Amino acid sequence: MVKVVTGGNGLVGSQFGPAYLKLGRKDADFTRRDVTIALLAKHAPHTVIHTAAKVGGLYSNLRAPADYFEQNLRINTNVLEACRLSGVKKMVAFLSTCIFPDAVEYPLTEEKIHLGPPHASNYGYAYAKRMLEVGIQTHNQQHGTRYFCVIPTNIYGTHDNFNLNEAHVIPALIHKVFIARENKTTLQIPGDGSALREFVFAPDVATIVENLLEKYEQTSPLIISSGVEISIKQVLEMIIELMNYDGKIEWQTQLTNGQHRKPSDISKLKSVLPDLQFTGIYHGLKQTVGWFEANYMDVRK
Repeated sequence: MVKVVTGGNGLVGSQFGPAYLKLGRKDADFTRRDVTIALLAKHAPHTVIHTAAKVGGLYSNLRAPADYFEQNLRINTNVLEACRLSGVKKMVAFLSTCIFPDAVEYPLTEEKIHLGPPHASNYGYAYAKRMLEVGIQTHNQQHGTRYFCVIPTNIYGTHDNFNLNEAHVIPALIHKVFIARENKTTLQIPGDGSALREFVFAPDVATIVENLLEKYEQTSPLIISSGVEISIKQVLEMIIELMNYDGKIEWQTQLTNGQHRKPSDISKLKSVLPDLQFTGIYHGLKQTVGWFEANYMDVRK
């Protein structure tokens, strides 16, 4: 029984074990429908875990919203149609909590996805991801598939993208601290550090998704999160400690923090996986920093 992970070399895809066939950019351009359909037809998978996406941090989204919208829309519609045509029985696709409305009552729940426009800082990416959820529900309705989405909060871990023009907050902070430490320069961080986020370690996400594929019987989306908020400043302090940086810090308060907080309700996830446990952020950061430093020459940067 063939099980495929799209984006298999990325942050989440790389966490799945050898039982999965991992397909990435080197295997196919998922923005091309003909190529994507041919690839899945060749392997005829029973299960597809769809993680492939054009992803990036706050400032990358601000610079190129059209790129994030168009490329993700193409990737998602192509993979979804290829799954249907290949007769894929189980398919789970990754969304993001940035899809939720900017003006929304907290905590975030799965029912609030479409209640208003997303935050302006990443609306191109967010709308493309929302359309993936719509696409899955329409396929389920019309074609009788049983596909579903997961909505992870901020994922971090090994095999992440540490490119400072594209990275999410944790890999960006790790890389910035590394550069400042090596060059003995001031550490410059956008914003004021007060923004709150819920982080989840990538290996935890992979384990949860594998369990959901076995135990989840619905087709409605599921939020995946630790449910624990922590400030960007607190995360930075942990990274600084782990990387032994003792230089100056300059908060660039003229730059935006993005949304201040996005707390989520994970009661639905816990109802399916009641014994759920998450890796503590300090332990996860320690593993991520260690991997980054050991593999610095080869990481995406």
